[in-house]
Amino acid sequence: MKLLRLVRILTVGLRFGLEEFFLGHERVRPLRWLVRATLFWRPLTEPRGVRLRRALEALGPIFVKFGQMLSTRRDLVPLDIADELAQLQDRVPPFPSSQAIATLEAAYKKPLTEVFAEFDATPVASASVAQVHFARLHDGTAVAVKVLRPGIAPVIAHDVSLLYAAAGMIEKLFADGRRLRPREVVAEFEKHLEDELDLMREAANCSQLRRNFRDSPLLLVPEVYWDYCGHDVMVMDRMDGIPVSQVDRLRESGVDIPKLAATGVEIFFTQVFRDGFFHADMHPGNILVRPGNRPLPNPPPKGEGANAGPKPIDQYIALDFGIMGTLTEVDKQYLARNFLAFFRRDYKGVALAHLESGWVPADTRIDELEAAVRAVCEPVFDRPLKDISFGRVLLQLFQASRRFNVEIQPQLVLLQKTLLNIEGLGRQLDPDLDLWKTAKPFLERWMNEQMGWRALVKHLQTEAPKWAVLLPQLPRLTHAYLSRDDKRGALEARLEQIAAKQVHATWLLAVTAGLAALALVAALLR
Repeated sequence: MKLLRLVRILTVGLRFGLEEFFLGHERVRPLRWLVRATLFWRPLTEPRGVRLRRALEALGPIFVKFGQMLSTRRDLVPLDIADELAQLQDRVPPFPSSQAIATLEAAYKKPLTEVFAEFDATPVASASVAQVHFARLHDGTAVAVKVLRPGIAPVIAHDVSLLYAAAGMIEKLFADGRRLRPREVVAEFEKHLEDELDLMREAANCSQLRRNFRDSPLLLVPEVYWDYCGHDVMVMDRMDGIPVSQVDRLRESGVDIPKLAATGVEIFFTQVFRDGFFHADMHPGNILVRPGNRPLPNPPPKGEGANAGPKPIDQYIALDFGIMGTLTEVDKQYLARNFLAFFRRDYKGVALAHLESGWVPADTRIDELEAAVRAVCEPVFDRPLKDISFGRVLLQLFQASRRFNVEIQPQLVLLQKTLLNIEGLGRQLDPDLDLWKTAKPFLERWMNEQMGWRALVKHLQTEAPKWAVLLPQLPRLTHAYLSRDDKRGALEARLEQIAAKQVHATWLLAVTAGLAALALVAALLR
């Protein structure tokens, strides 16, 4: 099967003239004339980006997904190709409803009529990995049922193995191959596909995001019904809203479009910098808007938070939680420092952030890196801020950083993609949206909370329980440390050691007492 799939890929690649991506390399350039002479009949009049996009669409949904992810790696592919790949749409015909029902009955081990009071056999949405049906539980709750596409796992495994082979060729043929880490790009793609194949993981992602925004009036996240979930089925609240791309319908429903666009930016930065956990597949198909005058299909009881019931404001609705991004505290601080440095035109600050995070070699000259950053950013700032694409500035910086051997960070690939999606979506809603003006106060407030006196109080409160456990143990631990066998046998040396360690222990206890006092003060200030 793998051999047949490889033949299929090679055939499609030759039909669309994709050999030029490899025959352009000096090691195999002599073969170019042979291929062109053999395949002279092909009408290759379209640009290379268009031909690559069409080839990926012909190869199927897994390659379409890979092309979508590759479109975010503009440090890896030329801009003309990245722009074309960004147009890929994951439109997949639905699989037969009989297969969906068979999958559900196998998961529940009972007839479907015993599980749902109603089940609509016609799917409302279909993608490469799963499709969605509407249903109703026996208690009357309206739900959406997501069912995994039968037999998709082996197809993904075969295609991913071929992508690994292609990544190995890139590493060997191209000078930048190792620095760009194509194997890690494929590994990250494989990881996200594996996550999408486990609907229990997607359900957990949905539940986490809902919990993060339970007290927020800005974003609605469906509730998961765990008793009905499995690895190949997920059941959640049915959400009713207007697709965010239908701007005319939103206006007709009385939605405040400029405010909605700014709200989307706030939601994104809240996910990234407050939670370090963000929805990383925020294309228009996964985002609905519920006008403030529209009730939810399942209005929960009062008092269950902002996600629970209707609000008199317009709200976003998030769908499809198979791809979520996570950031560490180090990642968040690095990003915040970079963003604020951009806002302030502090190019040296950008260079220092790269150096201190370990993204560039330790012997990199800061003045040279600063000059490269200035060359990218300074022309941009001569335009009005609302006309600047923040996402594209970041991508240009990644490209400019090649000569400094900047290590591409795979964990930020999804963030780059999401930032571009958010910016494009915001400007589709409101062409005058100023992303910089909207985001700057949020980032400044977040940095103040991370580095100011509030951060000190917060950290003391966090560490206080640990010190409460450690303090009573210090005398015993100190005694055990001072009582270790001393093989030198000299009593004078032993006494000198004990005296020195007692001084050290006394100093440690003093510092500990001081920290405990600060923690107590912080607790009283709460």
